[in-house]
Amino acid sequence: MNYFAHGREHLSRPYFLAGVAAPDWLNVVDRKVRARSRLAAPCVGDADPAVAEVAQGVMQHHADDDWFHQTRAFAELNLAFTVAIRDALPPDGGFRPSFLGHILVEILLDDLLITEQPDQLEAYYKAMESLDGAVVAAALNRMATRPVEEATFAWFLERFCQERFLYDYADDGKLLMRLNQVMRRVALPALPDTLTRCFADMRNQVADRREELLSPPCHPAG
Repeated sequence: MNYFAHGREHLSRPYFLAGVAAPDWLNVVDRKVRARSRLAAPCVGDADPAVAEVAQGVMQHHADDDWFHQTRAFAELNLAFTVAIRDALPPDGGFRPSFLGHILVEILLDDLLITEQPDQLEAYYKAMESLDGAVVAAALNRMATRPVEEATFAWFLERFCQERFLYDYADDGKLLMRLNQVMRRVALPALPDTLTRCFADMRNQVADRREELLSPPCHPAG
């Protein structure tokens, strides 16, 4: 799952929302840092409400991802998108197609959910803006594999709120720009403008399987 799918049901709990986003945030802030469920578990009943909420959010993130990635819809869309991207890109022998296939399922599901409830995205960002970045960082340092610098994290959180990149997913050109930012961050070659030709069909495929994507395997869509 991506940011909005993870967080949309927790907008009234900003520090829980921060915890839900934290594993993905840390991939950007410092890819060597991980927020693990096993490290968060001892903190879920912490006397500090912010620490407890962040810990519960981290655990929710991993629980959501565990079932989401096991759904048949995710597996099949991931494969279909990987093949479409591989066919659309020049051969490079790398893992760009599979990496992109995975994240595009999640990104386009976010966009679909945002389109359905656009007011919730503004509420999402308002909740994020209410956070104290230093408090979030201090909480994460109780449950991360290595410390994150509090000032750096606070700066990142401010930028996350300013950029509001989740709004860009609805526009193919802006989506490509955001994907290329990810490509630079993970040291993969840039994507050509022609890749946007794939996006309309991918959006339709995600919409067709919305209910399956949002149904845990133990509770299949009916």
